[in-house]
Amino acid sequence: MEKKVEIELIIFDMDGLMFDTEKISYIAWNEAAKQYNYQISRDLFEKTVGTDINKTKEIYIEHFGDRFPFDLIRSERAKISDEIVKTNGVPIKKGFCELMNLLNNGKIKKAVATSTSRKRALNLLSLVQIDGFFDYILCGDEIKNCKPNPEIFLKVADKLKCTPKKCLVLEDSEIGIIAAYQAGMIPIMVPDLKEPSKEIQSFIFSRMDSLFDVKSFLEEILK
Repeated sequence: MEKKVEIELIIFDMDGLMFDTEKISYIAWNEAAKQYNYQISRDLFEKTVGTDINKTKEIYIEHFGDRFPFDLIRSERAKISDEIVKTNGVPIKKGFCELMNLLNNGKIKKAVATSTSRKRALNLLSLVQIDGFFDYILCGDEIKNCKPNPEIFLKVADKLKCTPKKCLVLEDSEIGIIAAYQAGMIPIMVPDLKEPSKEIQSFIFSRMDSLFDVKSFLEEILK
């Protein structure tokens, strides 16, 4: 990595970045929708990745129409997702534990900025016993504008009194990258379900294959 950066804060997305939960979410949404005779395609689901629940509802209603029983399907989806996690545990992304160990020295502030609800986010973080690791956690039901609006990232930076241009954002989704770029931060993409488009590539500071690569990148900076 030849680009030189100064980092005060690292902001983590959650689903698809720290935890391999987007695949669980797709399975759960699809299984729940089938109970009401609907089929959610992979392409349609990917349009909702990184959005909050209100935007997700808007996307599904626009696609299926006003008769789509979103709230009922959402409720069933939560049950299915919870059961998968209860049975199999929270699937942690490769390199996440190693990255956490690197950042455990407290030299750089750490935060979570996720589009999911606070209840669900804290549940997942507590299940892997890292809810106390972060300096701040901000969730989708605590802001007015969801990603790709930069509000969530700017609020985190303001709360922790960090300069946006010195905030590194780790994201797996395109709308998360757009939000980080619009916030004037340093967007690093670790793709999960979808590779970045050519347009999104122009917003990315760096694309990395895994959190192991992020760890190696930060080790160089922290020397």
